[in-house]
Formats: sequence, C-alpha cells, structure tokens
Amino acid sequence: MKVLIIDNVHPLVAERFSKQGWQCDFMLKESREEIISVIQNYDGLVLRSRIKIDEDFLNKAKNLKFIGRPGAGLENIDLEYCERNDIQVFRSPEGNRDAVAEHAVGMILMLLNNLKRADHEVRQGVWKREENRGYELMGKTIGIIGYGFMGKAFAQRLKGFGVNVIAHDKYEHNFTDEFAREITLEELKKEADIISLHLPQSEETIHYIDRSFIETCAKPFYLINTARGKSVNTTDLLDALDTGKILGACLDVLELESSSFEKMEGSNEVFQRLVASDKVVLSPHIAGWTHEAKYKLADFLVKKIFKVFA
Repeated sequence: MKVLIIDNVHPLVAERFSKQGWQCDFMLKESREEIISVIQNYDGLVLRSRIKIDEDFLNKAKNLKFIGRPGAGLENIDLEYCERNDIQVFRSPEGNRDAVAEHAVGMILMLLNNLKRADHEVRQGVWKREENRGYELMGKTIGIIGYGFMGKAFAQRLKGFGVNVIAHDKYEHNFTDEFAREITLEELKKEADIISLHLPQSEETIHYIDRSFIETCAKPFYLINTARGKSVNTTDLLDALDTGKILGACLDVLELESSSFEKMEGSNEVFQRLVASDKVVLSPHIAGWTHEAKYKLADFLVKKIFKVFA
C-alpha cells in the first residue's frame, strides 16, 4: 500500500503505516497541480483541508482506495464521487472533541467575566472593578445546535456549572441524555441565553446564523462558534451586537478564513468592526488544535483505516 500525506499531521500516522509495511511519501508544500500529477501512483491519501479533493482531482486518482482526514470536516472532499467509485473516506472527530469543548467553555467564561478587557486594562495600569463586573454561567440556558461528537462533549463539560443545557440536531433524534435535553429549533430560539454552534459546513449551514435567525430568537443571547466560519454572517452578527440583540460572541472561526484554515483571506471593513468590538472574543481556529488532540486525531484515524485495510 502506497500512501501520500499532503498535510502536516502527527508523525504517528506515518510511523504506524510504515510498521504495517506501507510506503509513505510526503508532499506538504507542493501545489495541487503537482499532487495531481502523481496521485495515480497512490492507494491512500491523508490530508486536512489544504486542497480541494473534487471530481477533477479524483478522476486522476485511478488507484485510490481511501482518503484519511484527521478531524471532523469533510467539506473539501467530493463524498458522492468517492461513494460511487468505492473510495473509502475516514475521519476522526473523536480526536479533538475534548479540545473543542474545553475551548468553548474557556471562551464563554472569558467573555462573561470581561477577562479580555480587564487583562488589557490592568496591564495598562487601569484598575476598574465595577465596570468589569461579570455574569455567572450558573442558571443560564445554553442551546447547542448540532449534537454530534463536538456538541455532546461541550454539554459534558458544562455539567458542573449548574446550567440548563438544551440541544437541537436536524438529523439526530431521541438523544436526550444526562447532559442535554433534545428540543426543536423553535424551542431553542425561545429559551437559550447562550447558543453554541457545532455544525459541519454544507450548503444549508452557510450563514446559518443570519439576520433572520437572530431576529426570531426570543431573548438577547451570546453566540459561540467553534465549528466553521461561514456558518455565521459576520455583518448580521455585528449589526446585532450594535442593537444588543446579540450580547457578545466567541468566535474561533471566521468567514474570512482560507479554505485551508491556515490564514485569513485579507482584511476588510467588516473584520475591522469585529476586531474593534469589546463584545467579541477571537481565536485563530485553534479550538481543536491542542497537542493532545493532534495525537488523538491521528490515533483514531489510523485505527479506523487499519480495521478495513490492514
């Protein structure tokens, strides 16, 4: 078995493949065209999100048997083509669910307690106690949209905070457990004080949070997004922050991100408004990026691949 690795993944992947007697080659910086020129020589492909694996790419991959993606999102892979042509696609969302959950909790605690602003002020010699009086999580209703690996892990982390956790998932049902209560989207919009997104990117989730969604929520709320940047219409979010319909936002992902998540595609007026707001906490798509998660993503992925091909 010959495997091509085109993204920076944990060395564990190549180590275990090599122990199995598989050949591992690397093209970590080469262009999409350069990769396409040799992909017919490989049985397996391991990547994250650096390039798009579309029909044009896959037509050249005549011998490809599997694609491995350490992580959750598969929006850069033509899954229908893979299914039609018996190319197995593996992912490992279990690997970074704990990291994402902890990051989401950290961001909302930071926002509710004004820690970003207070830290900056104290470093400047400014001591404001009353102005930085925060809010407690206890007693709040937290609505989770998407109750898969990430959503459930987030609910588990919230258990000790004395909050009411409700969850909606369009494609999963009867999932009420000790961590969250299943409800409809309409009920979530009526009850939630905090809304956290845990959705994959697809045509139906792009701009999932927009003016219409925000206006149909009964109460002003805080927003957490550790999923995909394009799920939130940033302009509509900023307008809602200005009117008070959204009280604050924790964004680990942004609309301006490149498809590889490695950089932002420039800056604009909307982004400058976002940066200027003290109601927003930002991080550079690192919620699932811990040292532990990198190992676990690789470990889960390799085990799944070996179950089929080893």
